[in-house]
Formats: sequence, C-alpha cells, structure tokens
Amino acid sequence: MRTLPLFSLIASLTFFVNAQRFVRFISTDNREYYGDAILPAGTTDAAKSTRARVIDGDILGDFKITDRVKAIKKLLAPLPSERVRTVRCVGLNYVAHINETGQVIPKWPILFYKPFTALNSPSDPIPISAGYQTQGDFVSKMDYETELVIVIKKRAFNISDDEALDHVLGYTVGHDVSHRGWQIDRGGQPQPQYSMGKGADGWAPWGPAIVSTNVIGDPQTLGIWTKVNGVTMQNSSTANMIFGVKHLVSFFSMGTTLLPGDVIFTGTPSGVNLGKANPVWLTDGDVVEVGLENVGTCTNALKYV
Repeated sequence: MRTLPLFSLIASLTFFVNAQRFVRFISTDNREYYGDAILPAGTTDAAKSTRARVIDGDILGDFKITDRVKAIKKLLAPLPSERVRTVRCVGLNYVAHINETGQVIPKWPILFYKPFTALNSPSDPIPISAGYQTQGDFVSKMDYETELVIVIKKRAFNISDDEALDHVLGYTVGHDVSHRGWQIDRGGQPQPQYSMGKGADGWAPWGPAIVSTNVIGDPQTLGIWTKVNGVTMQNSSTANMIFGVKHLVSFFSMGTTLLPGDVIFTGTPSGVNLGKANPVWLTDGDVVEVGLENVGTCTNALKYV
C-alpha cells in the first residue's frame, strides 16, 4: 500500500482543518446544510463546487468540519437573511469610481444601509418591481456594482484597525444593485437617496461562499470584476480601495456595535453605467456576474415582476 511522506500528510491534514469556504446549500436529499466547499480542479470559484464537507455547529460560533460529503444541488445565500442583523454599505471607496461619477474623494468612509430583505442568493433572479421600471417620463436606470463583502464573526465595539481582522469570519462577493433614477434623479439633489435607489428586496446577491481569513490572509490583493451578458464591465483590484477592510470594520464599530453575522459591502470600482457618457442601463433578462478572486461568482438575471 502506498503511503504519503510525513510532510505531505501533515500538509494534507492542515489543509483539511483550515480549508474553510463556508457554503449553505440544498443537497440532493433536499435538505439544507452548511458545508466547506470542495473546489473542482483548476478553479477557486466556489460557485463551481458540486460537493461540500458537512459542517456541524454554528459557523458564527463553534463548528466542526466533518468528513461527511454531500452533493450540492443549489447554493443558497451564505447565511439566511434572519441571521444577518445589519447590511452595512460603503459608497465612493475607489478613486477611479469617484472620478468617473464626478464626486470628491471623501475624508471618511461614506456609509449607508440596506435592509436584510435585500439579500439574495448567488443565482436567483433580481426582482424589479413596477415602481422601478420605466413609466411615463421616468426612465429605469438599473446599474451594477460589484463589491468585496466582509462578514463579522464576533461582537465588535470601538475597536482599533489593528484589532479589526480578529472580528472577521471571512469574505465574499456581493452585487450592490442600484437604480440611479431613484438614487439620483428622484434623490432630492444635491444629496443622493441611497435607500430607495439600492434597498429593494433581492437587490444584494451575495456568495457563493464565505472564504475564511485562514484562506484569504490579505483582502487587499484580490481581483474584482463584473460581466454583463458575458461582457466585462468592471475589472479592478481591492488594492485600489481608499479605505481598506481593517479601517472599515474599525470605523463601523465606532459607537455602534457590530454583531456576528453582520455584513459590510465595501464599495465598487470604476466601470459602472453611472460614469458613462452613453450608459446602457440594465433591463429585464440581463445577466450580471460579479466576481472576486479566490472567492467566486454570483450570477443573477434581472426579472421584471
């Protein structure tokens, strides 16, 4: 019988213990599980995983990655909506995006919130209700924004930048679906109206996995992109963020408690429709893929309802 060299065996065991791409999924037995996604050869996109090691316990607390493997029938949002206390968001966090929209570089992070009902799976349709569709002289201006998303694992209050990563479970990718008509045209200029422009049900697809800080040690080195109907529209790196992950977690905790399960959308790079001379606004049936290196992709179609 062939045996592994001691070094290879230790490396394999270390990977097994630390490999944490947390997914929530429906298996072929039609039951819901949390799991550690098993990546197919040649990819780090958890959306392409067809199997996962079952996790016992709470990924926001005590858990164990077992050796039980289940087939993935459908990937769900990494956490159910009711476990996400708050969806916190950052605007204007990439210089090139600020320049394309004619804004001024902020001295402090620009914060806003989405309701937890905005959260969506990495593959389900993005619902566009009648109030957001073109009507009369009001033009539907649906836009895309790909973003790195931080997931909080333990309570944080008034913490420093240096303490921040100790409170982070991991990272995923999110789509900050945006309607510029409500955000800006009906936004009560000169101030934008973020809630009406960004907070509708299903307007925050996220996933496909929460990739642990054991896997991603430095979140400021990741490629980030958007494709619309297969065409690349955004292509940047989290290295270009003005305010990095450490500072954002610390800043959000200033006077406000961050709780396990809270998520932070960290802002989008350049390439959105809002910054284009001749924008092609999203419409019914358009497919948007947002992606983050070493995490994966969310691919969702807009659907008029």
